[in-house]
Amino acid sequence: MRRLLPVLLLASLSAWAQQGNLQPVPAVPPPPPEMEAFDAAMEPQVTIIKNDKETREEFRVNGKLYMIKVTPTVGKPYYLIDRQGDGKFIEADLGNPVVKPPMWVIKSW
Repeated sequence: MRRLLPVLLLASLSAWAQQGNLQPVPAVPPPPPEMEAFDAAMEPQVTIIKNDKETREEFRVNGKLYMIKVTPTVGKPYYLIDRQGDGKFIEADLGNPVVKPPMWVIKSW
């Protein structure tokens, strides 16, 4: 076993030395491929309204209001979202997704 180890080391060093055709790694990575052009119209416009009881942040895209974040002075913030686009806002908890268990009828008697 002791004679085999030096032979294996010499064989691996000679094989490693023969692989001199390796390319050096570039110091700076190449730039990323071209990205899509920035569309300022798709960036939401935020309007902040403060009063004594709460702070409201209204989010609009193309002038259409789609979400309101309400931060009361006392309590936890909540969101009002227009999910259908019809102007009716419902309260939604964006931090904790709503779990909707299946409501199938398996058996009835």
